[in-house]
Amino acid sequence: MKKIKWCPGCGNFSILKQISSILPLLGISKEKIVFVSGIGCSSRLPYYLETFGLHGIHGRAPAIATGIKLANPDLSVWIITGDGDALSIGGNHLIHLLRRNLNVNILLLNNQVFGLTKGQFSHTSSRILEKPFNPLLLALGAGATFIARSFDSNYNHLKKMLLKCQEHIGTSFLEIYQNCIIFNNKFYKNFNILYLHNNKPLFFGNKRIQYITDNIFHPKIKPFRDNANNFWIHDEKNFKKAFILSQFSFENYENLPLIFGILYKKTRPTLDKLYQNLEKKA
Repeated sequence: MKKIKWCPGCGNFSILKQISSILPLLGISKEKIVFVSGIGCSSRLPYYLETFGLHGIHGRAPAIATGIKLANPDLSVWIITGDGDALSIGGNHLIHLLRRNLNVNILLLNNQVFGLTKGQFSHTSSRILEKPFNPLLLALGAGATFIARSFDSNYNHLKKMLLKCQEHIGTSFLEIYQNCIIFNNKFYKNFNILYLHNNKPLFFGNKRIQYITDNIFHPKIKPFRDNANNFWIHDEKNFKKAFILSQFSFENYENLPLIFGILYKKTRPTLDKLYQNLEKKA
């Protein structure tokens, strides 16, 4: 393994640790696992894993991963990218990978800044002049079949989400909030956090004393004991609710908490299986 070249205190260390911890649990030999990356601080991650890896060019990790998976469908393919790499020059490649539903895992490490090139605003940076990109909403619009979010400092949650990515048959999209201690330190620390649990109400707050009502286009925070019939029950298969949840802490829902967990998932044929069936008929 190469010497790790990240700033001391970088959230990437935690993400690397949790990825390393789940690989032995997958039941897949390391020779059948491939990590593909583009350009950015996050994209050095394949160097630090005892698997096959490919450090590609800026924004092209989805295209490279597509070729690898179609040529070798038995491989477990993971894409490591950042908010700059995936949502700027790589945006077109990302949306088409999501719509094609190739059976790969996308880990988008979002620190809301261009860290490698020393702190410029990225496409997900909090509003200065421009409206920031919303990766979860983008993934929904592109037709992703598994969409989730976690963050670097909740080790157990991140590990769980990584395992859920691998379990899903289709393109898994996991946005990971990642702290950049140098240029955008603690950018998500001031938000309330809401953890999504399928078939459970949407609780948040220090003592779980609040919930959000079930009028999805006008969600409101109310006391826990106020009108218990109006619990919003999370449903991972409900696209309309996922559409609203993806915008919590954005735009008209800025007073609502950041969501973490599985936002949405569904089942549909994967590109690699369709490609294999086409080859058999040829």
